[in-house]
Amino acid sequence: MLSKSFVSASLEKTTWEKAVPAPYLRRNFCLDTLPQRAVLSVCGLGFYELYINGLRLTAGHLSPYVSNPDQIMIYDRYDIAPYLKTGVNTVAFLLGNGFQNGFDGEIWSFDQAAFCSAPKLAFYMELETDGVKSCFEADENLSCHPSPICRDGLRAGEKYDARLEIPGWNLPDCDLTGWTPAITVPADKGEAVYSCCKPIVSTREIKPVSITREGDAYIYDFGENNTGLTRLNICGTPGQHIVIDHGEWIENGIFTQRNLYFDGAIMGFPSPENPKYIQRTEYICRGDGVETHIPTFTYYGFRYAKVTGITEEQATPELLTFVVMSTKLESRGDFSCSDETLNALQEMTRRATISNFLHFPNDCPHREKNGWTADAALSAEQTMLNFDPEDNYLMWEMCICRAMDERGAVPRIIPTGGWGYTAHNGPAWDSVLVYLPYVCAVLRDDLRCAREAASSMMRYFTYLETRMDEDGLLAIGLGDWCAPKKEYMPSLRYTDSVYAMDMANKAAYLFRRLQQPENAAYCDGFAARMRASIRAHLLTDKAHTIFDNGSQSAQAMAIYYGLCDNQAEKEAAFAELLSQIALHKEHMSTGVLGGRVIFRVLCDFGYQDLAVKMITRPDPPSYGYMVQAGHTTLCEDIVPKCSSFNHHFWGDISALMISYIAGIRINPTFAGADTVAISPVFPTGLRYAQAYHETVKGRIEVRWERCSEKIMLKLTIPEGVRGDIIPPAGYTVDGETTKEAKSGCYYFARKDACV
Repeated sequence: MLSKSFVSASLEKTTWEKAVPAPYLRRNFCLDTLPQRAVLSVCGLGFYELYINGLRLTAGHLSPYVSNPDQIMIYDRYDIAPYLKTGVNTVAFLLGNGFQNGFDGEIWSFDQAAFCSAPKLAFYMELETDGVKSCFEADENLSCHPSPICRDGLRAGEKYDARLEIPGWNLPDCDLTGWTPAITVPADKGEAVYSCCKPIVSTREIKPVSITREGDAYIYDFGENNTGLTRLNICGTPGQHIVIDHGEWIENGIFTQRNLYFDGAIMGFPSPENPKYIQRTEYICRGDGVETHIPTFTYYGFRYAKVTGITEEQATPELLTFVVMSTKLESRGDFSCSDETLNALQEMTRRATISNFLHFPNDCPHREKNGWTADAALSAEQTMLNFDPEDNYLMWEMCICRAMDERGAVPRIIPTGGWGYTAHNGPAWDSVLVYLPYVCAVLRDDLRCAREAASSMMRYFTYLETRMDEDGLLAIGLGDWCAPKKEYMPSLRYTDSVYAMDMANKAAYLFRRLQQPENAAYCDGFAARMRASIRAHLLTDKAHTIFDNGSQSAQAMAIYYGLCDNQAEKEAAFAELLSQIALHKEHMSTGVLGGRVIFRVLCDFGYQDLAVKMITRPDPPSYGYMVQAGHTTLCEDIVPKCSSFNHHFWGDISALMISYIAGIRINPTFAGADTVAISPVFPTGLRYAQAYHETVKGRIEVRWERCSEKIMLKLTIPEGVRGDIIPPAGYTVDGETTKEAKSGCYYFARKDACV
């Protein structure tokens, strides 16, 4: 049962001006005999930790799944029978602010959300013995007490005073003197549902690669930008106050969090007058021996940790350990080749993707921790090729659909407390509504997201009808974000309209899979009308097939999304794209929207050498410059500056490497996720390339390498996967134009080299 009987320890909520400690809540219950069945469902708003008889059972770090509780409330379910005993038992909880009290998210108005309150808890325990059931839920019988967590915030961090610990607080024989009864509080308005997603877990640990002194502080460098927490291990003195700040940037040799505060322009830098901070752990020692501590209700994105309040003798490598955390996604694919820059970029993409995936795809793990919609849409295909996110995508799709307002508009971040509906969204960002179901359907034959989103997709296209201008075009929110210069960006009218058309095409595919022909026909018609309007008003030079401003993004998007009527137009549009690339001396000039498609288009036209050159070149703007500059994750800007150094929305190059360079293309003709085309391209600078992907029927492995005048490809393909080996233009495979894809070795040769 999903109880909506909520309790809190207090009605007072934490603010920057006054901290309210995270509360302990607990209750004893007696069992004469052990039940055959014992199930506990829990909803903690914001986060909770669960203990049965002192044993931590919490599903994962930061449970439950983060949502807007006025739209949807997520419950976890536990089988607690193995942890019960005859006699007195204790169920106990520790509650954190999380999303319920986002006092540290004021930039996005989380502190003003209608649901904002002190953390609250609902649970329902059902016990069954010999067919007889008994149950109880959260009520005033829970006893409450402040914990040693003096302040906690998802973005701010956590302050812990070990002197305030209560030994055995979650055990049956705890002395409850000074504990107070829980307070019943109203439930939030959202629908109650069970979580269907994978939890956040620790995945590995990293020791510091260097420790340097900076004034009275010590800078710990862990060698890579990632996500998680630092575990403190110290033998301190009573009351010793240790502060650990976390960041991803050493600027001119000095630790800085300047980029995390948006350079002070949006979030003021901390000062005596502005005591607001971000990504900080504070720990006050008991002073009775070795103490170990890791925060409970937050996480950080960082490479460096700045530690103050310790002595030189305490500044050892053992003091701090980087505990890496993310949603428990399993690896589903990977790529490597003879080019070390491409290998580094694959690793950076995977690290950026996984370190930004905590419950759902985030835009950055340090300053925002928000579910920016376009980031996830742009990255969805490569995420599905590299990992297994579909369960968490389904949970997030539920949140996306419920976040739509009465008009059908989608906010730019999900979940939101109300911010993001009026600007900086629009079709390129809202595309997440359709793109997540689409990649799940195409790459996995998983229609759960599509079923969840079906009615919302129709609402959305109806909404877009109300936003069209007199030419039948759209210009609502953000365009080709993070282009090197604004003048390189195509018009918002162009990118929004192209994305709306593509969303409609993808939605039509999904509706056909769902056997909803009327909705599919409507989306087909919407896409056709939008395409006609784009060609009528944004094909600015018909003679040369130049769209909009003729930029790299405009031309690449026109070709990739099917705006050209025939092959002659495609070739003319491509010729203009090449001229734009030449104009920029073979550098990228796209933002993220054009950046996702430009290299695919180059490879489709046989210009894979140019694509690889543009990607790997060491001077900006390029991906290779990120590698050259020493970054270990993809950056927000293609020319890194004072912004995020851990973003995943440039990550489609990983899909390019797996699907184009290695040639593993899943479901290329929409015949099912158990079909494949092995269709590699062969950049002349590569000696070999290899990739694997776990399909719905098993693992495909591809490796090609140059040998003499030919290229040998070794393919391992599982039983039940059907498809063809298709050589690139100008090549044959074993002397033929196509071959049936079976495990074995194949030889590619240029047609002009064949006898």
